[in-house]
Amino acid sequence: MIDIKTEKEIGYMAAAGKILASCHKEIRKMIKPGITTMEIDAFTEKFLKENGATPEQKGYMGFPYATCASVNDEICHGFPSNKPLKEGDIVTIDMVVNLNGWLADSAWSYAVGNISKEAEDLMKVTKECLYRGIKKAVVGNRIGDIGHEIQSYAEPLGYSVVRDYTGHGIGKVMHDDVCVPHYGKPGRGLKLREGMVITIEPMIDIGTYSTVVDSNNWTARTADGSLSAQYEHTLAITKNGPIILTDQDSI
Repeated sequence: MIDIKTEKEIGYMAAAGKILASCHKEIRKMIKPGITTMEIDAFTEKFLKENGATPEQKGYMGFPYATCASVNDEICHGFPSNKPLKEGDIVTIDMVVNLNGWLADSAWSYAVGNISKEAEDLMKVTKECLYRGIKKAVVGNRIGDIGHEIQSYAEPLGYSVVRDYTGHGIGKVMHDDVCVPHYGKPGRGLKLREGMVITIEPMIDIGTYSTVVDSNNWTARTADGSLSAQYEHTLAITKNGPIILTDQDSI
């Protein structure tokens, strides 16, 4: 069922989003060669607890951690590890925050030390895809308008758009019936309505968009071992345009 939120309910989600964005800003300071994603996971769980929130994805369908930590060719749902990050890696930290029953979701890719020009360009394009998609998230547009905007920007630059994982509706549950692909045709799909809250979270690869899943049944990788990046925000559809509930620049 598609859940339409009131202004008050969107405010509750914005409060969760503020905690999430603050956590990402702290993680940004931690990212350097030698740190482990398990250390980042432990920090995140402690940070959320200190701010009266909980990590929603821990225990979700058996997922054992507070964060997803996806390194280099890992697209999403990576398990935190005790293996130190090294110079030149890129790592995506994804988390869902629960504050008093209301959720916010955001993933962010980080450079570990000095990275290659190839990796830097990938991250720039992926972030641009996110914000281009958000601009299309307006009342009266359709889901396909968001995906088309992302696809038509990334693919002519030589990148691929992951098909197997999408954005989604969110509220008191992590995923509702709204699916937000990052590719598609304009004017197609569900019409966007005031009060909808969705995530847009493009996963962009240097090589193929085909995926393989590790034996843990969670971690998705690029089938050809190429680099992947992801940026994600939770946003509300309002009569005045999209409002980003996980905006790091507003805090």
